[in-house]
Amino acid sequence: MQITKKQNIIISNPETRDFLADAFYPESDQKLPLVIFVHGYKGYKDWGAWNIMAEKFAEAGIFFVKFNFSHNGTTIDDPHNFADLEAFGNNNYSKELSDLGVVINHFIKNEKVDDQKLILIGHSRGGGISIIKTFEDERINGLITLASVDTLDRFPKNDAFKKWEEVGVFYVENGRTKQEMPHYYQFYEDFKKNEMRFDVERATEMMKAQFLIIHGTNDESVGVKSAEHLHILNPSSELFLIEGANHTFGAKEPWEQQELPDDLHILTEKCIDFIQQKM
Repeated sequence: MQITKKQNIIISNPETRDFLADAFYPESDQKLPLVIFVHGYKGYKDWGAWNIMAEKFAEAGIFFVKFNFSHNGTTIDDPHNFADLEAFGNNNYSKELSDLGVVINHFIKNEKVDDQKLILIGHSRGGGISIIKTFEDERINGLITLASVDTLDRFPKNDAFKKWEEVGVFYVENGRTKQEMPHYYQFYEDFKKNEMRFDVERATEMMKAQFLIIHGTNDESVGVKSAEHLHILNPSSELFLIEGANHTFGAKEPWEQQELPDDLHILTEKCIDFIQQKM
Protein backbone atom coordinates (compact mmCIF):
# COMPACT_ATOMS: atom_id res chain seq x y z
CA MET A 1 0.00 0.00 0.00
CA GLN A 2 1.33 3.41 -0.98
CA ILE A 3 1.37 5.91 1.90
CA THR A 4 1.47 9.64 1.20
CA LYS A 5 3.18 11.84 3.78
CA LYS A 6 2.65 15.58 3.61
CA GLN A 7 4.70 17.15 6.38
CA ASN A 8 5.05 20.68 7.70
CA ILE A 9 1.89 22.02 6.08
CA ILE A 10 1.48 25.64 7.20
CA ILE A 11 -1.87 26.24 8.94
CA SER A 12 -2.98 29.83 9.57
CA ASN A 13 -5.08 30.79 12.58
CA PRO A 14 -5.91 34.52 12.72
CA GLU A 15 -6.67 34.18 16.45
CA THR A 16 -3.19 32.83 17.28
CA ARG A 17 -0.43 32.48 14.67
CA ASP A 18 0.74 30.13 11.92
CA PHE A 19 1.71 26.58 12.88
CA LEU A 20 2.55 23.26 11.21
CA ALA A 21 0.60 20.06 10.55
CA ASP A 22 1.33 16.67 8.95
CA ALA A 23 -1.00 14.35 7.06
CA PHE A 24 -0.33 10.61 6.55
CA TYR A 25 -2.80 8.67 4.40
CA PRO A 26 -3.05 5.75 1.95
CA GLU A 27 -3.82 6.21 -1.71
CA SER A 28 -7.41 5.00 -1.90
CA ASP A 29 -10.57 5.41 -3.97
CA GLN A 30 -12.64 5.34 -0.78
CA LYS A 31 -13.28 8.17 1.63
CA LEU A 32 -11.12 7.75 4.73
CA PRO A 33 -11.84 8.28 8.44
CA LEU A 34 -10.11 11.44 9.66
CA VAL A 35 -8.06 11.08 12.85
CA ILE A 36 -6.51 14.20 14.41
CA PHE A 37 -3.82 13.65 17.03
CA VAL A 38 -3.55 16.28 19.77
CA HIS A 39 -0.21 16.42 21.58
CA GLY A 40 0.19 17.24 25.26
CA TYR A 41 2.14 19.56 27.54
CA LYS A 42 5.76 20.00 26.40
CA GLY A 43 4.82 17.89 23.38
CA TYR A 44 5.01 18.44 19.63
CA LYS A 45 3.99 16.61 16.48
CA ASP A 46 7.40 15.05 15.73
CA TRP A 47 8.17 13.94 19.28
CA GLY A 48 9.40 10.40 19.86
CA ALA A 49 7.64 7.70 17.85
CA TRP A 50 4.61 9.71 16.70
CA ASN A 51 5.73 9.53 13.05
CA ILE A 52 5.90 5.73 13.16
CA MET A 53 2.48 5.65 14.83
CA ALA A 54 1.10 7.91 12.10
CA GLU A 55 2.32 5.48 9.42
CA LYS A 56 0.57 2.57 11.18
CA PHE A 57 -2.74 4.42 11.13
CA ALA A 58 -2.32 5.28 7.45
CA GLU A 59 -1.54 1.65 6.62
CA ALA A 60 -4.85 0.75 8.28
CA GLY A 61 -6.80 2.99 5.90
CA ILE A 62 -6.98 6.15 8.00
CA PHE A 63 -6.25 9.79 7.14
CA PHE A 64 -4.04 10.69 10.11
CA VAL A 65 -3.22 14.28 11.04
CA LYS A 66 -0.89 15.59 13.73
CA PHE A 67 0.03 19.19 14.39
CA ASN A 68 1.91 21.60 16.63
CA PHE A 69 -0.16 23.95 18.74
CA SER A 70 0.71 27.49 17.70
CA HIS A 71 2.14 28.35 21.12
CA ASN A 72 3.77 25.03 22.10
CA GLY A 73 7.24 26.62 21.85
CA THR A 74 8.20 25.26 18.43
CA THR A 75 8.30 27.48 15.35
CA ILE A 76 7.61 27.18 11.63
CA ASP A 77 11.36 27.21 10.98
CA ASP A 78 12.31 24.92 13.88
CA PRO A 79 9.51 22.41 14.58
CA HIS A 80 11.75 19.97 16.48
CA ASN A 81 12.90 22.25 19.31
CA PHE A 82 11.47 24.66 21.84
CA ALA A 83 12.94 27.63 20.01
CA ASP A 84 10.34 30.17 21.17
CA LEU A 85 9.94 30.04 24.94
CA GLU A 86 8.12 33.38 24.91
CA ALA A 87 5.33 31.79 22.87
CA PHE A 88 5.33 28.78 25.22
CA GLY A 89 4.85 31.11 28.18
CA ASN A 90 1.93 32.80 26.46
CA ASN A 91 0.11 29.59 25.62
CA ASN A 92 -3.30 28.89 27.15
CA TYR A 93 -6.28 26.58 26.74
CA SER A 94 -8.27 29.09 24.66
CA LYS A 95 -5.47 29.21 22.09
CA GLU A 96 -5.21 25.41 21.96
CA LEU A 97 -8.95 24.97 21.42
CA SER A 98 -8.85 27.63 18.71
CA ASP A 99 -5.94 25.91 16.95
CA LEU A 100 -7.67 22.53 17.12
CA GLY A 101 -10.81 24.01 15.59
CA VAL A 102 -8.79 25.44 12.69
CA VAL A 103 -7.11 22.05 12.10
CA ILE A 104 -10.50 20.32 12.01
CA ASN A 105 -11.92 22.88 9.57
CA HIS A 106 -8.86 22.60 7.33
CA PHE A 107 -8.73 18.81 6.98
CA ILE A 108 -12.40 17.88 7.13
CA LYS A 109 -12.84 19.53 3.72
CA ASN A 110 -10.18 17.33 2.13
CA GLU A 111 -11.62 15.33 -0.78
CA LYS A 112 -10.06 12.11 0.55
CA VAL A 113 -11.80 12.41 3.95
CA ASP A 114 -15.16 11.03 5.08
CA ASP A 115 -16.53 14.01 6.99
CA GLN A 116 -18.91 11.72 8.88
CA LYS A 117 -16.00 9.90 10.51
CA LEU A 118 -14.00 12.39 12.56
CA ILE A 119 -12.01 11.07 15.53
CA LEU A 120 -9.77 12.95 17.94
CA ILE A 121 -6.87 11.26 19.75
CA GLY A 122 -5.53 13.34 22.64
CA HIS A 123 -2.42 12.58 24.69
CA SER A 124 -2.03 13.83 28.28
CA ARG A 125 -3.15 17.48 28.46
CA GLY A 126 -4.18 17.09 24.82
CA GLY A 127 -6.70 14.54 26.10
CA GLY A 128 -8.39 17.19 28.23
CA ILE A 129 -8.45 19.62 25.30
CA SER A 130 -9.88 16.88 23.05
CA ILE A 131 -12.64 16.06 25.54
CA ILE A 132 -13.78 19.70 25.61
CA LYS A 133 -13.63 20.03 21.82
CA THR A 134 -15.58 16.78 21.37
CA PHE A 135 -18.35 18.11 23.61
CA GLU A 136 -18.40 21.44 21.75
CA ASP A 137 -18.21 20.19 18.15
CA GLU A 138 -20.91 17.77 17.04
CA ARG A 139 -18.92 16.82 13.94
CA ILE A 140 -16.61 14.78 16.16
CA ASN A 141 -18.09 11.29 16.53
CA GLY A 142 -15.12 9.46 18.03
CA LEU A 143 -12.70 10.27 20.84
CA ILE A 144 -9.67 8.37 22.13
CA THR A 145 -7.69 9.65 25.10
CA LEU A 146 -4.15 8.46 25.84
CA ALA A 147 -2.86 9.00 29.39
CA SER A 148 -5.31 11.89 29.65
CA VAL A 149 -5.77 14.34 32.47
CA ASP A 150 -9.25 14.51 34.03
CA THR A 151 -8.99 18.21 34.88
CA LEU A 152 -7.31 21.25 33.35
CA ASP A 153 -6.93 22.86 36.76
CA ARG A 154 -3.27 21.87 36.97
CA PHE A 155 -1.67 24.98 38.38
CA PRO A 156 0.70 25.73 41.28
CA LYS A 157 -0.93 25.63 44.71
CA ASN A 158 -0.64 27.63 47.94
CA ASP A 159 2.62 29.59 48.34
CA ALA A 160 3.80 28.71 44.83
CA PHE A 161 0.58 30.11 43.42
CA LYS A 162 0.90 33.33 45.42
CA LYS A 163 4.43 33.80 44.15
CA TRP A 164 3.23 33.20 40.57
CA GLU A 165 0.54 35.84 40.99
CA GLU A 166 3.01 38.32 42.44
CA VAL A 167 5.89 37.76 40.02
CA GLY A 168 3.78 37.02 36.95
CA VAL A 169 5.76 33.99 35.80
CA PHE A 170 6.87 30.59 37.04
CA TYR A 171 9.33 28.23 35.39
CA VAL A 172 9.36 24.46 34.86
CA GLU A 173 12.57 22.74 33.83
CA ASN A 174 12.36 20.55 30.77
CA GLY A 175 14.00 17.32 31.96
CA ARG A 176 15.28 16.47 28.46
CA THR A 177 16.52 19.84 27.19
CA LYS A 178 17.19 21.46 30.61
CA GLN A 179 15.44 24.62 29.39
CA GLU A 180 13.63 26.75 31.97
CA MET A 181 10.18 26.96 30.41
CA PRO A 182 8.07 29.97 31.44
CA HIS A 183 4.37 30.08 32.28
CA TYR A 184 2.95 33.58 32.45
CA TYR A 185 0.10 34.37 34.80
CA GLN A 186 -2.20 35.03 31.83
CA PHE A 187 -2.51 31.22 31.59
CA TYR A 188 -4.39 31.10 34.89
CA GLU A 189 -6.38 34.26 34.11
CA ASP A 190 -7.59 32.68 30.87
CA PHE A 191 -8.57 29.55 32.80
CA LYS A 192 -10.59 31.47 35.40
CA LYS A 193 -12.30 33.57 32.73
CA ASN A 194 -13.44 30.39 30.94
CA GLU A 195 -13.70 28.02 33.89
CA MET A 196 -17.05 26.52 32.92
CA ARG A 197 -15.92 25.93 29.36
CA PHE A 198 -12.74 24.24 30.57
CA ASP A 199 -14.60 21.85 32.91
CA VAL A 200 -13.35 18.47 31.68
CA GLU A 201 -15.64 16.54 34.03
CA ARG A 202 -18.75 18.28 32.71
CA ALA A 203 -17.68 17.80 29.10
CA THR A 204 -16.96 14.11 29.71
CA GLU A 205 -20.42 13.57 31.16
CA MET A 206 -22.25 15.42 28.40
CA MET A 207 -20.43 14.55 25.16
CA LYS A 208 -22.09 12.11 22.76
CA ALA A 209 -19.17 10.59 20.83
CA GLN A 210 -17.91 7.02 20.97
CA PHE A 211 -15.20 7.16 23.64
CA LEU A 212 -12.13 4.98 24.28
CA ILE A 213 -9.91 5.69 27.31
CA ILE A 214 -6.37 4.25 27.20
CA HIS A 215 -3.96 4.55 30.11
CA GLY A 216 -0.85 2.83 31.44
CA THR A 217 -0.96 1.40 34.95
CA ASN A 218 2.55 2.74 35.62
CA ASP A 219 1.96 6.31 34.42
CA GLU A 220 4.36 8.54 36.34
CA SER A 221 2.81 11.86 35.20
CA VAL A 222 -0.96 11.30 35.20
CA GLY A 223 -2.08 8.53 37.53
CA VAL A 224 -4.34 5.77 36.28
CA LYS A 225 -7.08 7.03 38.62
CA SER A 226 -7.64 9.85 36.13
CA ALA A 227 -8.64 7.28 33.49
CA GLU A 228 -10.90 5.47 35.94
CA HIS A 229 -12.51 8.79 36.84
CA LEU A 230 -13.23 9.62 33.18
CA HIS A 231 -14.78 6.17 32.74
CA ILE A 232 -17.06 6.71 35.77
CA LEU A 233 -18.13 10.09 34.39
CA ASN A 234 -18.96 8.53 31.01
CA PRO A 235 -20.11 4.94 31.68
CA SER A 236 -20.69 4.22 27.99
CA SER A 237 -16.95 4.71 27.37
CA GLU A 238 -14.48 1.83 27.06
CA LEU A 239 -11.56 1.74 29.49
CA PHE A 240 -8.42 -0.03 28.22
CA LEU A 241 -5.51 -0.26 30.64
CA ILE A 242 -2.03 -1.32 29.50
CA GLU A 243 -0.29 -3.12 32.33
CA GLY A 244 3.02 -1.53 33.29
CA ALA A 245 2.89 1.19 30.62
CA ASN A 246 4.27 4.63 31.43
CA HIS A 247 3.03 8.09 30.40
CA THR A 248 4.44 7.88 26.86
CA PHE A 249 3.78 4.14 26.40
CA GLY A 250 7.47 3.30 26.11
CA ALA A 251 8.41 6.02 23.62
CA LYS A 252 11.01 8.71 24.25
CA GLU A 253 12.72 11.56 22.42
CA PRO A 254 14.65 10.86 20.33
CA TRP A 255 13.19 7.52 19.20
CA GLU A 256 15.80 5.91 16.97
CA GLN A 257 14.25 2.46 16.36
CA GLN A 258 12.22 1.70 13.25
CA GLU A 259 9.39 0.02 15.17
CA LEU A 260 7.04 1.19 17.89
CA PRO A 261 7.81 0.32 21.52
CA ASP A 262 5.68 -2.62 22.67
CA ASP A 263 3.17 -0.61 24.71
CA LEU A 264 2.68 1.99 21.98
CA HIS A 265 2.19 -0.86 19.47
CA ILE A 266 -0.56 -2.34 21.68
CA LEU A 267 -2.13 1.12 21.97
CA THR A 268 -2.04 1.72 18.21
CA GLU A 269 -3.60 -1.65 17.42
CA LYS A 270 -6.36 -0.98 19.96
CA CYS A 271 -7.06 2.47 18.51
CA ILE A 272 -7.27 1.14 14.96
CA ASP A 273 -9.59 -1.69 16.03
CA PHE A 274 -11.82 0.79 17.91
CA ILE A 275 -12.06 3.06 14.85
CA GLN A 276 -12.81 0.20 12.48
CA GLN A 277 -15.43 -1.32 14.80
CA LYS A 278 -17.18 1.84 16.02
CA MET A 279 -16.93 4.19 13.04
